[in-house]
Amino acid sequence: MPTKVKEPVEATAANGANHASPLISDDKLRQLYSTMLKCRTLEERARVLFKQSKFTGNYYAAVGQEAAAVGTAIDLRVEDTIGPSHRDFITGFIKGAPLDKMLCHLYARANSPDKGRSSPAHFGYAPLNVITPASTIAAQLNIATGVALANKMKKNDNIAVAYSGDGSTSLGFWHEALNFAGVHDLPIVFVCQNNLWAESVNLQFQTKVPDISVKAQAYGFPGITVDGNDVVAVYRVAQEAIARARRGQGPTLIECKTYRWYGHSEIDPAKYRDPEEVERWKAKDPIAGMEKYLTAKGLFTAEWKQQILEGFNNELDAAIEIADKSPLPDGVEALDHVFSFDIRDRVLNPKSYSPSY
Repeated sequence: MPTKVKEPVEATAANGANHASPLISDDKLRQLYSTMLKCRTLEERARVLFKQSKFTGNYYAAVGQEAAAVGTAIDLRVEDTIGPSHRDFITGFIKGAPLDKMLCHLYARANSPDKGRSSPAHFGYAPLNVITPASTIAAQLNIATGVALANKMKKNDNIAVAYSGDGSTSLGFWHEALNFAGVHDLPIVFVCQNNLWAESVNLQFQTKVPDISVKAQAYGFPGITVDGNDVVAVYRVAQEAIARARRGQGPTLIECKTYRWYGHSEIDPAKYRDPEEVERWKAKDPIAGMEKYLTAKGLFTAEWKQQILEGFNNELDAAIEIADKSPLPDGVEALDHVFSFDIRDRVLNPKSYSPSY
């Protein structure tokens, strides 16, 4: 059966008769909180920008799920790879992607990482090994699994972390990725953010088992269920899974039980959910919970929170200004990097184009 972690109890080790060394340092605890707060601020600002028609398409906010993303991605190396889903925009930020690049991506500007091709729900950033999310649900898991295979073949200790929601576990891509990773003991961590709803489909209509983590048994590696709104618990579990992968001991499936506050996307009013359910989960706000935890340890003040917000909002304002002033890509660039020939030459000099076979 999967191991369940529900309480943020810090493990300690004896260090002399009257001392103990905490597993997670005070600095790390504060970093976990401040990163969640910045992620929430970024997401809420993105939602406003969408409503202001600053960018088109759609946006899939992960507000309420910050602990799952921050706890699993915060300590990854540059060389490590993440495979995000459409709801994991903030994982790029956690990995270290520049805010101006992220905003230019939302705005589909010419200076965005993908030159405006896959705005707004598919942010990838090659310099930090952030895979561009797949439009097909769960397909990013197969790509991340391929990266993990490459790392194993190269005999390095880099890992991949692949993200998906509970709905992905009903699809073939999810099973193929986990099965292959299990067979080959690949250095990858699968993070399932179980927010109970796959768009408008409740979890009870997708799977019979109460814990998705139990499905790891079919693939021969550990599965663990954790309170996905408890960033300390998520961090502890993730650190163990990441270390296991780096040691060459294979994958781990982490199920983070959490909840998205808003609809599936910004155009979804989510009327299929009971308002009482929403309010019940909002009362489990991971940021408010971490504030209480830090306060009990003497690590939190309202003034410190305000400093974080003021500083980060200034950074966001600067990034938004860059995006506002950045040019849109030329239409002729749409097929660049798709075909081997120069698309501009073909369009501007059609008579000189002669394909060879």
